[in-house]
Amino acid sequence: MIVAIPKEILPGENRVAAIPATVRELVKTGMEVIIEAGAGEKSFFSDDSYKEAGATIEKDAKSLYAKADMVLKVNHPIYNDTLKMHEAEMLKDGSAFVSLIQSTREKEVVEKLIKKKITGFSMHLIPRTTLAQKMDALSSQSNIAGYKAVLIGAAHLGKYMPLLMTAAGTIPPAKVLILGAGVAGLQAIATAKRLGAQVEAFDVRPVVKEQVESLGAKFVEVVSDSDEGIGEGGYAKETSDEYKQKQQALIKEHIAKSDIVITTALIPGRPAPLLIPKDMVEGMKPGSVIIDLAAENGGNCELTKAGEIVNHNAVLIDGRLNLPGTMPIHASQLYAKNITSFVTYMCPEGKLNLDMEDEIISGAMFTHNGEIVNEMTKEALKSVSA
Repeated sequence: MIVAIPKEILPGENRVAAIPATVRELVKTGMEVIIEAGAGEKSFFSDDSYKEAGATIEKDAKSLYAKADMVLKVNHPIYNDTLKMHEAEMLKDGSAFVSLIQSTREKEVVEKLIKKKITGFSMHLIPRTTLAQKMDALSSQSNIAGYKAVLIGAAHLGKYMPLLMTAAGTIPPAKVLILGAGVAGLQAIATAKRLGAQVEAFDVRPVVKEQVESLGAKFVEVVSDSDEGIGEGGYAKETSDEYKQKQQALIKEHIAKSDIVITTALIPGRPAPLLIPKDMVEGMKPGSVIIDLAAENGGNCELTKAGEIVNHNAVLIDGRLNLPGTMPIHASQLYAKNITSFVTYMCPEGKLNLDMEDEIISGAMFTHNGEIVNEMTKEALKSVSA
């Protein structure tokens, strides 16, 4: 089986889907690996290092796609301005495609994959099970985003992060509020604490309280008799209107005192929940900062603009996208390991083994034989059509 890794052409994307170490793993199983020339350059992996690992370098993207039985990417396929062709249209009919595609949002791409009878897999859909832990790309990339968000917030802030006692007076620590204590949130808490900030965290799932407190942060919680915020696989889920009202009042109180607010709330396959309306931003202190890690899916703040930094009444709202792509060495290393673990699990002898009874393989698959096979994707795209 020929596995191909093309160069990422989405503007601002510096990651790559395979590194020399993971190429060796794929080659060991009997796969032939071809890499587009320069695919690893922005992650600081040279073509020569891929050759030494056993890959073949292909200069022409069209030729690479035409040869591949399986294509591994970071992003969903997009239109290639240089070749005047969509990447999805370059895929070989009946081949397999694996990336971080959000299949519930990319209707046009999914339709192109169906037309070419591509077996599509999304790393977003990998089930959160013990067996699939090493394939969990969402966690590995969110971890990086949570870390970088704190550094960006600290760089924006016109204050020190730690408590400082100087001859000129005592500087109190910066106050950081993290909304959402998933992987990104927990890493943000740990990083902000290392920088010496006073940290609070909020999450709709009471079960994360112990994790938050173990990192030295204060857990801000809405008192509720139910577990309504706890969704399948450990994700958060939509809550009742009554809960949301209590949540808004509590967040408003704490956000007004915060110097940095980092929002991480995302529900798989849905627009990001609104946590910070405009009036809350207007209640924040001048010089405060919001880093919105949900900007790609609409943002947790009403004033967030995807890919932009907004200044509203001297409060900065940073909605920049793809923070993992700003740390391409480790982001690529982790993502390449995630995707290679999935591919070698699915192809233990170097050939595609579509065991549809396997919850990891069937769970990650969203198109097969010209049809959408993932219910969440099917429902989302129906509503887009409507």
